[in-house]
Amino acid sequence: MDPLSERNPRVVSAVKLHRAPQRRKTGLFLAEGANSVAAALETGRVRELFYSAAAATREHELVAGAAASGVRATLVSDRAAQHLGETVTAPGLVAVCDLIDVPLIDVLAKRPRMLAVPVEIAEPGNAGTLIRVADAVGAEGVVLAGDTVDPHNGKCVRSSAGSLFHVPVARSRDVTETLDSIAGQGITILATAADGEIDLDAADHLFTTPVAWLFGNEAHGLDPAVAARAHHRIRVPIRGRAESLNLATAAAICLYANSRVRYGG
Repeated sequence: MDPLSERNPRVVSAVKLHRAPQRRKTGLFLAEGANSVAAALETGRVRELFYSAAAATREHELVAGAAASGVRATLVSDRAAQHLGETVTAPGLVAVCDLIDVPLIDVLAKRPRMLAVPVEIAEPGNAGTLIRVADAVGAEGVVLAGDTVDPHNGKCVRSSAGSLFHVPVARSRDVTETLDSIAGQGITILATAADGEIDLDAADHLFTTPVAWLFGNEAHGLDPAVAARAHHRIRVPIRGRAESLNLATAAAICLYANSRVRYGG
């Protein structure tokens, strides 16, 4: 079988999914690399898998397993693989997948005990890392609130390292409605704040009940009006000379502390 070139209509259509408007129009996005593709295959979201000759050698079991499960697996030229990928050194393994985000009501219907709620998150790498952290600590969902990055952005997908397919992700544009819906389920809302009234070290008692963590925008933090909606404001103690923590690091520390109490570890 001859590999498809970068001019093949199927390849051309897939490459267009690098753009958000095309993702919204088609309901599809791209997952690049072995971790993401394997997770996508496990959840049955893959419409088609494109692979280069080098990837077929390197990830033989993955490609063969996809084909055996009925997924359309297509060999493409190295040039087509470069077009399909977004990294400097394309892995040559790209899956066309159904969008993963679900309505907020679906996340809340499962009565989650731990949610991560980044508000106005703008950097796709941070969003992907936060989704990966949420997956690692056993959170039941990530809610991207307000005007946020698209979780299907290529950098976000790669940064999540497959976790995007493991954790329910919702997008909810109206922040006030989002917080109303979460609070309406009896979930305690916690906001991270440098001047919070409770130290994270002293917050274990809060983690025995369902909790949603608000994390602010990378550049501006949480809007004061949004932070005021939280039931409690939590301060992460900084004992060294660092001025502050970045979004993903603060989220990892807080969610791990929550998880330690919840899972008894």
